[in-house]
Amino acid sequence: MSATPVSRSLLAPLRAPARPAAGGTVPTVRRMDFAFPDNIPAHWWGGDRELTRNADALHLLFPEGERFFIRSVRDVFKTLPAPAPQLKRRVRAFIGQEAMHGKEHEAAFALLDRDGIVWRDFIDRDVVPTFQGADARLSPMTRLSITVALEHLTATLGAAAFSDPTVADAHPVMAELMLWHAAEEVEHKSVAFDVYRAAGGGYLRRIFGMLVAYTVLMVLWRRASAHLLDQDGGHSAADLRALRKRMKARGVNKIADFRRAFFGYLRPGFHPDDVDDAHLAADHFAARAAAV
Repeated sequence: MSATPVSRSLLAPLRAPARPAAGGTVPTVRRMDFAFPDNIPAHWWGGDRELTRNADALHLLFPEGERFFIRSVRDVFKTLPAPAPQLKRRVRAFIGQEAMHGKEHEAAFALLDRDGIVWRDFIDRDVVPTFQGADARLSPMTRLSITVALEHLTATLGAAAFSDPTVADAHPVMAELMLWHAAEEVEHKSVAFDVYRAAGGGYLRRIFGMLVAYTVLMVLWRRASAHLLDQDGGHSAADLRALRKRMKARGVNKIADFRRAFFGYLRPGFHPDDVDDAHLAADHFAARAAAV
């Protein structure tokens, strides 16, 4: 394959958006209380050990990450001299959603406890010091720039979940946990960005935040995956390559999704709502309400 098509694919997100940013919608805070029964298998994602533990690894990052997002948005928002009432409502809902995400993912850790998988030491050693170190060393605006970038990456991951054919292979409870979280990430994807913009955040700091966010996410995710797999049959580079091959065969390539999100973020006029995918969240919750 020639280099030209690849270059065009990577540079395409740098072009102007197809539509102007929408923005302004107030997310809905949903009080969830997932139950994680004992009949959920250890390898709950289609019996695939590597895929399950790779997902569990990402889930390990969520509770502390969500708390960091809340602190970062709140610390800058409270300095705004006259925030718009609509933005205030959106921030309040953002905080409510993120707090609920942390709560539900922590509840799911009971499955790891059941299967004898030790997880707390990784959070205490790697995850907590990363986010608390950012609190101690970085300015509020820089922490918010990292949060804005991470919100873009998680919203990208969330939107991709709705076209991921492998989600149907997951245990129904875990699939619903993932899709609920994914939908709410899409729903509130522009809130942190709009706080950053209201506070006068600039382009260079925003890009710096993405460089930090992308690096930290990839490093922590890989370390968490290795930590879990080491306790569940071991792991190797060959195993992870085989997992990526299995996923690509079904049309799933999360690394490519993240790279497109990264390059799209570099455009000076970027806004999260340039991609009109709010219907993904609306359709999911409408279908869930109809089923209930």
